[in-house]
Amino acid sequence: MADCADLLFELGTEELPPVALKRLSNALTEEFTAGLARENLTHGEVTAYAAPRRLALLVRDCAAAQPDREIERRGPAVQAAFDDAGNPSKAAEGFARSCGTSVDRLERMRTDKGEWLVYKVQETGKPAAELLPSIAETALNRLPIPKRMRWGASEAQFVRPVHWLLFLHGDQVVDCTLLDARAGRTTLGHRFHHPGVIEIANPADYAGTLEETGYVLAGFDARREKIRAQVETTAETLGGHAVIDEALLDEVTALNEWPVPIAGAFEEKYLAVPHEALILTMKKNQKYFHMVNAEGGLMNHFITIANIDSPKPELIKEGNERVVRPRLADAMFFWQQDGKRRLEDHIPSLSGVVFQQKLGSMQEKSERVAELAAGIAAAIGGDEQLARRAGHLSRCDLMTEMVGEFGDMQGIMGRYQARRDGENDELALALEEFYLPRFSGDRLPETRIGIALSLAERIDTLVGIFGIGMKPTGDKDPFALRRSALGALRIMREHQLPLNLLQLLESARQGLATKIDNSGVTGEVYDFMIDRLKGIYHDRGVPVNVFEAVAAIKPESSADFERRISAVIAFGKLPEADSLAAANKRIRNILRKAGTEILATADPTLFENDQERALHERIAAKGAEVEPLLSGYDYETALRTLAELKEPVDHFFDQVMVMAEDPAVRDNRLALLNSLSRLFLGVADIARLQNG
Repeated sequence: MADCADLLFELGTEELPPVALKRLSNALTEEFTAGLARENLTHGEVTAYAAPRRLALLVRDCAAAQPDREIERRGPAVQAAFDDAGNPSKAAEGFARSCGTSVDRLERMRTDKGEWLVYKVQETGKPAAELLPSIAETALNRLPIPKRMRWGASEAQFVRPVHWLLFLHGDQVVDCTLLDARAGRTTLGHRFHHPGVIEIANPADYAGTLEETGYVLAGFDARREKIRAQVETTAETLGGHAVIDEALLDEVTALNEWPVPIAGAFEEKYLAVPHEALILTMKKNQKYFHMVNAEGGLMNHFITIANIDSPKPELIKEGNERVVRPRLADAMFFWQQDGKRRLEDHIPSLSGVVFQQKLGSMQEKSERVAELAAGIAAAIGGDEQLARRAGHLSRCDLMTEMVGEFGDMQGIMGRYQARRDGENDELALALEEFYLPRFSGDRLPETRIGIALSLAERIDTLVGIFGIGMKPTGDKDPFALRRSALGALRIMREHQLPLNLLQLLESARQGLATKIDNSGVTGEVYDFMIDRLKGIYHDRGVPVNVFEAVAAIKPESSADFERRISAVIAFGKLPEADSLAAANKRIRNILRKAGTEILATADPTLFENDQERALHERIAAKGAEVEPLLSGYDYETALRTLAELKEPVDHFFDQVMVMAEDPAVRDNRLALLNSLSRLFLGVADIARLQNG
């Protein structure tokens, strides 16, 4: 064999789990290449292949053997290796024996710390054929497989039964047995089009031979893009546009080795059903791609991908139409049955559904959310009465037959049913927005009523669950409180809501007064949400000390928090920032250690020098100057104005002994510094900007 050759590894199995195929392929590639690196086998480009019945990879120019290397082992110091007569000590003889040589063949190495005995030997690199089986076995053992299975009488364990192993380095088979499969140079083609054995002469021929002879497109990405093109082209021929969900495309790619598009249709009468329900059943149950017309409306056509190039594709089309029809008929039945009752008719039945044992039923929770949402709506310019009614109706769609069958329709069904009941349009949309955001990065509610309802739901849950002592611990968060907190914060921040968070939490606590007995829960939830907010700002690149400077004064609202963060960041760029931050930190330490009650104001008659008087006058002047700025939330200008105090502050600390012997003078100076500190605390605790 030459110094290097292409390497091919393929594990043939029963059909692999489609949702795991890509993950398994990526892991195999990563672990295999890591193994090559561990054994110092150099190589070129690595290409992964993944299809329903195979995991494979092609490694270009993989070394035929490890490079030779010199091994050097250091033994005892020469001083300890020989006695005064020059005879080797037991330490030297033991070291020589461990190296398989004698003392007289050991070399000496001189370093800054002395002279040592060393053993040097040139080690010949092992051939790749000896190393590759272990590399492959380790890679397979490290695949992310939650539950491995055994098959037949075999003791081997894998995610699916293994049927063959193709393992070539150049034109030579890598001799080994993995998962009870003996390595060879053959693979199998498509289960129906070419179920027989296919011999691979050279690794580089693998993908081409499988496609041309075996009816298998082995490359996952290539197969994925072919399916995308097939679906789009088929949709165009039907005068529509295919909506391609990327997760569904991945799953369909993992289900097919030889994809062939098949277009089907269903009766137009089913389009009377909420389109989301039809799409759900086509995507989740049947793995179909649905189609929309130029206006975005759902069409009564779908596209499926068959794993066979049938001479009678019309039979596959008819079979799929026959299978999907009962599911669509069920959806229509549920829709018609639900139309016989109004949403509000379901309110009494919510009393029989427990939200949480200590916090009561879904009906009780809906009532709490309704009152909280009404208050929020009034504060943000929404309709208080509509918000209250939306709260009462928010969970009613959970009792519909449609949601009972299609769980993902919750909220969506509420919107449809509310409109069918003749409810206000904004209220109807709010019943869907109630669930937003569902996950990180999801869209937010947009209507005033939807915002109030979604926020009220999350705040009530946070306060209620914290109130009964079930706050998250470690990675345990059964009520998804972290997600609720992040969702609430996103709503308040991105919509810049003028809501006092502490007051909002307290309102929720009062609404839960008959359920919880924890007066400190408001502060606990506030701190929990601020911790989540810290993560949000950290992701935005805001320094921790800037965040803590603002968090220390507990801003009323997230919008106010945002304005103060921006102001502190701008202040930190001023040349006076470091000096004033250090001065504020010094002031805070002095006041904390004073051991006496700080006077409310300083008495000018007790000043003993010009620096005290100058600082007092400037504090008074700047206080009057920044008061309207703080009232108008112009924190950036306020801090820029206060930065002008640097000079009198520096002069004060250079010339004035704060802790004077005269108690009256000392207390007066402490009061002066306290007034200075309060000015900055009107925006943030800038002392926290000082590290250390």
